[in-house]
Amino acid sequence: MARRTTRITITTDDTENRDRNKVFLLTEMPAEQAEEWGMRALLALTAAGAEVPDDFEGGGMAAVAAMGVQALQGLRFEDVKPLWAEMFECVQIVPDPSREFARKLVPDDIEEIDTRLRLRKEIVELHVNFSRLEKLSKSALGSTNQPLAAGVITRTSPA
Repeated sequence: MARRTTRITITTDDTENRDRNKVFLLTEMPAEQAEEWGMRALLALTAAGAEVPDDFEGGGMAAVAAMGVQALQGLRFEDVKPLWAEMFECVQIVPDPSREFARKLVPDDIEEIDTRLRLRKEIVELHVNFSRLEKLSKSALGSTNQPLAAGVITRTSPA
């Protein structure tokens, strides 16, 4: 079975938005790569002192999504940069939306920070099995409906 894909069109009323009407093609990572990405993110979180529920072990990208990608904001840039870069390996631009042709990104293809943030969100949604995400979230939260306290990293002294 082929990997999932989705086309994202940047729609906005803001005529000053440089990415307005650009179309991007997102392609799901192979399962092994997505699992490794999630594990690297979870290991970075635990190394930084975040509490990751036991049920999330092996949850890969779904576990990171359940915690909230914003959980990664508590990490050192050196730890997060390769994870962020790898996410964008899933993104291609469709220079002419009337054709099926898509190509790898070059630095000037995305000109707005908001576009990058939206694409990150869409990448996670493409990869996450929402039934597994719901199960992980409920397991970590017990019977409450409170959102998971994502990214709470308790810094401790080196001693």
